[in-house]
Amino acid sequence: MAPRSKSSPPPVRGAIAALQRLAEVFQLRRAQLSRDAGLTEAQYQVLEEVGSPSFMPSLFARRRESSAAAVSKVLRTLLDAGLVAAEIGADDARRRRYRVTAKGARALEAVEASRRRAIDAVWSDLAPADLLRFASFSDELAARLEAYAVKARAVAPEQPREKRTVEQPREKRTARR
Repeated sequence: MAPRSKSSPPPVRGAIAALQRLAEVFQLRRAQLSRDAGLTEAQYQVLEEVGSPSFMPSLFARRRESSAAAVSKVLRTLLDAGLVAAEIGADDARRRRYRVTAKGARALEAVEASRRRAIDAVWSDLAPADLLRFASFSDELAARLEAYAVKARAVAPEQPREKRTVEQPREKRTARR
């Protein structure tokens, strides 16, 4: 393997810029999908997760680097809108079990139908070999970024993480890899 220079060569910067653009387009598309179903992005994220049998608001908040109070607030809006229902846990009365209602399922189905239309319009006519190469490259890049993050975390002193609400997006950061 050739030694790497201190500054990123133009092809690397171009690849990073393309990846940032792709991530931004996917974020915009997720916002469109949410809006089309009459939901905020936060409501859509929570509604999508409530459908899983292992949904726990506190764990969801932790994974999203959000506060439990922010997730509870979104859950209340979903409850008030009739998109989810809550029941006291059978094994533990301190825990609530959430489930998607028929109205919530219709909202999720609307998002899924819109997603399928977009996949058909954008992805369907791409060459299968190109899609396989893209998937393989994406997996490799993700693994490298994850490994680097673990290594960087082991070397850097622990910094307190800022808690975000579910509604508050992360600030865009410029890539300096």
